[in-house]
Amino acid sequence: MAIVTPAILTALRTGYSDIFERARSKAPSQWSDIATRVNSGSAGNTYGWLGQYPKLSEWVGDRTIKSMAAHGYSITNGLYESTVSVRRTDIEDDNVGVYNPLMQEMGYAAGTHPDELVFALLNKGRETDCYDGKKFFAADHPVYPNVDGTGSKTDVSNLLRPAAVESQITDKTAWYLLDVSRPLKPLIFQERTAPELQAITDTRQDHVFTRDEYLFGVRYRCAAGFGFWQQAVCCTDDLNADNFELALLTLQGFKADGGRPLGLGRGGKAGLRLVVPGSLYSAALDVVGVQLLSGGGTNKWYDAATVINCAWLDA
Repeated sequence: MAIVTPAILTALRTGYSDIFERARSKAPSQWSDIATRVNSGSAGNTYGWLGQYPKLSEWVGDRTIKSMAAHGYSITNGLYESTVSVRRTDIEDDNVGVYNPLMQEMGYAAGTHPDELVFALLNKGRETDCYDGKKFFAADHPVYPNVDGTGSKTDVSNLLRPAAVESQITDKTAWYLLDVSRPLKPLIFQERTAPELQAITDTRQDHVFTRDEYLFGVRYRCAAGFGFWQQAVCCTDDLNADNFELALLTLQGFKADGGRPLGLGRGGKAGLRLVVPGSLYSAALDVVGVQLLSGGGTNKWYDAATVINCAWLDA
């Protein structure tokens, strides 16, 4: 039987922290493929510059200073935790190793938490506002003839067949085509603090005294939000070659305020992501993952996009 001393508790904290960090660093992650990571230095960040696509023009005389439409899109950091207990009797009986898998699972949960936030937000894009005050996936995003956001707007949709999507919003499986070729990706992952494993192991703490157990918990501050809606298209119709082509043409047709083409959807496999839940993974491979068609001939969309088979979209 081990005597529970401060040195043993310190060694236990160090060992569990190492297990936690190793598991967190090895956790499979897909979020960074579709979201830009932003460090946050406060309770939240305001992205007033969203909607601005700068362009160069010939410099003749003084600089031409163009005012841009101002937006007040803010992302507030959330606070997340997960806590487990370790019985003192297990430490006394040299049985602390049974908790190693639990600490690994906590590390895995912390490592995949950004994926849960980012892809859950993508799935809520038909219900959640973005920087222009419209839902991220909407039929009426305003695009203006002037770069400063003035003039008579034109409504632009990043929903394929929007009337059908709105009528099927609760019972149809959505898939997404995203352009990730720009410095800012379609979604934002904002991190205020890195995940850390905290511990209560002081016998003078009320919980330790009354429950005869020590606590180990994860603390994490972060959030997910939307970037440019022009870099994403949502469809709830069948995932097939015709609808993939329609989604790609829609993406390629988007323009910034002022009428400037954005050049999206032209990066091929390196710059396009076809994001699907597991139920549509086979259909996604049929569209962009096979070179030869079953009826003969070659598939013109082979390797046109990288498929992301995302478990978090099934949640």
